[in-house]
Amino acid sequence: MPVPFFDLTRQARVTGPAVEAAVARVFASQQFILGRTVSDFEDAFCRLTGCAHAVGMSSGTDAQLAILMALGIGPGDAVITTPYTFFATAGCIARVGATPVFVDVLPDTLHIDPAAIEAFLATCRADSDGTPLTPAGARVRAIAPVHLFGSVCRMSDILAIAARHGLAVTEDSAQAVGAGYQTPDGYAQAGNIAPSAWFSFFPTKNLGGAGDGGMAVCKDPAFAERLRRIRNHGMDATYHHTEVGGNFRLDAIQAAVLEAKIPHLASWNDARRRNAALYRDAFTSRGLLDFLVLPSEPHAPIPGHHTYHQYVVRAKDRDLLKASLAAAGIGHAVYYPTPLHLQPCFASLGYQPGDLPVSEAASRDSLALPIFPELGESEIAQVADAIAAFYRG
Repeated sequence: MPVPFFDLTRQARVTGPAVEAAVARVFASQQFILGRTVSDFEDAFCRLTGCAHAVGMSSGTDAQLAILMALGIGPGDAVITTPYTFFATAGCIARVGATPVFVDVLPDTLHIDPAAIEAFLATCRADSDGTPLTPAGARVRAIAPVHLFGSVCRMSDILAIAARHGLAVTEDSAQAVGAGYQTPDGYAQAGNIAPSAWFSFFPTKNLGGAGDGGMAVCKDPAFAERLRRIRNHGMDATYHHTEVGGNFRLDAIQAAVLEAKIPHLASWNDARRRNAALYRDAFTSRGLLDFLVLPSEPHAPIPGHHTYHQYVVRAKDRDLLKASLAAAGIGHAVYYPTPLHLQPCFASLGYQPGDLPVSEAASRDSLALPIFPELGESEIAQVADAIAAFYRG
């Protein structure tokens, strides 16, 4: 039998009645833009993550864009980030007129490497106010680490670097809702470590809507108010615009769907961790660890240490394995086939193949396998058997 990479219909069998009832309440109210449904979900999301303020946005991309706008980042500025992630992280930096600065990732987690951040900053000279300047003269304003695939970056190191250089830090938490981390001050979840962060509710995320949706979160109430203005065309009173914003509002229907799903998130994340453990056992028992590098768990046993938004292995002969799995009906995906520093739209930045070797190697050999919560143990065994058949014949 085929094994799907992701199957939302299985989730809908559990959440369908609550989701449908929540959506029906929105239609009964005929309040589709902002309003009580959105604010209730924002409050629920704060309780879920521990964040002080949450501002619903039309997508994770728009949430990041609004945060960058609220930080005042624009032309002449630069933001340090990772090349091994979804395009939006760097795309939003470019959209506000700033320059993305790519530094390499760690070989185990594929998270941004704090040592690489420090190494880049060592190449910068200081402006008159102490702001680091890139070799091209852009003012380095912020670091945007990405909590890739469901676990948290080395945030304590990143925040310490940022403090030394006077930089903002804003977390890309799009793939890490519910992920835990131990800070020097205690336990915190992704999005509640730096002063601001953003989340995505794309349907295939661990907490996914019925379309696009996102959330910007922050610690400072004044910053939250600015985010609320920015998401609504910079308007603080009807037809009175104090700044230029955008149409970044979260739809009430999406808020209703998402709030109905929140009670399931912890068990879904537990199921993803269970499936990851089953994969580890299956690959070990089949003698496949000479061919596969399994995902690392850098923060175990912290609660929620990994939420396995994706289960990504490093595979020998990845492309041949990919073709073999396709022929066997096994769902899979490649995250990400071309790192951002080598994308055509960023060619003007001057990066060349070989500049960020860990990211480039990950793009060549990483492969995501099915990990969704409803995946069955027999299906995991089927995936492992198909991989064993490829490597061992």
